[in-house]
Amino acid sequence: MWNIALTHGIGLYDLRSANPHIKNPALIYVGELINLPLYNANNYVVKKGDTMWNIAKEYGNTLNELKDVNPDIKNPNLIYPEQTINIPDITNLKDNTFFTEASSTHELDKDLTQLENEVIELVNTERGKLGIHSLTPSNELSNVARLKSEDFIKNNYFSHNSPIYGSPFDMLRFFGVNFKGASENIASGQKTAKAVVDTWMNSSAHKANILNNNYDEIGVGIAKGPNENLYWTQIFIKK
Repeated sequence: MWNIALTHGIGLYDLRSANPHIKNPALIYVGELINLPLYNANNYVVKKGDTMWNIAKEYGNTLNELKDVNPDIKNPNLIYPEQTINIPDITNLKDNTFFTEASSTHELDKDLTQLENEVIELVNTERGKLGIHSLTPSNELSNVARLKSEDFIKNNYFSHNSPIYGSPFDMLRFFGVNFKGASENIASGQKTAKAVVDTWMNSSAHKANILNNNYDEIGVGIAKGPNENLYWTQIFIKK
C-alpha cells in the first residue's frame, strides 16, 4: 500500500482511510481492489505537537520533498502552531480505483524468498544449540521486513529509523502488528543467508536479539538494490 500511495501521490493514512476493509495494510493481494481518495491539498496549518517529519509522513512525502516546497523554513525542527506548510500538489488522479499487480521484484524473485526462509532456519538452528525454543515464522512480520528493506533503497538510507515509517516500533504499529516486545536486525551487502546470520552472530547486540528467549515470532525481508546489492531486515516480536 505504501508503494501505491507513493505512485499516486497520496498520503498513506488517507489511502488506509479510504480502504477500511483492509485491516492489515501489509497484506494485500494481486487483483485486490484498492480505493484511491481524490483530493487536492496545497497547504497544511500546523497544530500543536506537529513536526515536519510527521506532516511529510501523513501526506506520503519524504521530509526532503516537504522541505523543498517550503524554502522559507530554514530549520525544519522549528515550526509553530498556526504556521502554514506547503504540501506538494496532489494532482493527476484520473481514476479512483487501482488493481494491485504482481510488479514487486521480490514477488517475482523466488530466490529472495528462499533466502528469507534460510535465514529463519539458521536462526532457529543457533537458538537450538542453546536449547532455546524455535521462533515461529510470520508472514505478517516478513511483509513489514520487506517494506523496510525496500525503504532503504527507495529513500537512500540505512538505519533502524525510517524517514517514512519512523522507528521499528512505529512501523510495526502502523501496519497493525500487535506485540509486547520487539527488536530489529538489519544488514547490507551479504550475498547468502549464512553470511548475514554469521555477521549478526558476530555482533553482540544482533546476537542478543537472535538468542532472546522472550521472542516467539520472526519475520525476514530482503530487497535487491542497485548493483544487485541485498538489503536484509529481520524482525522479532513477543506476542
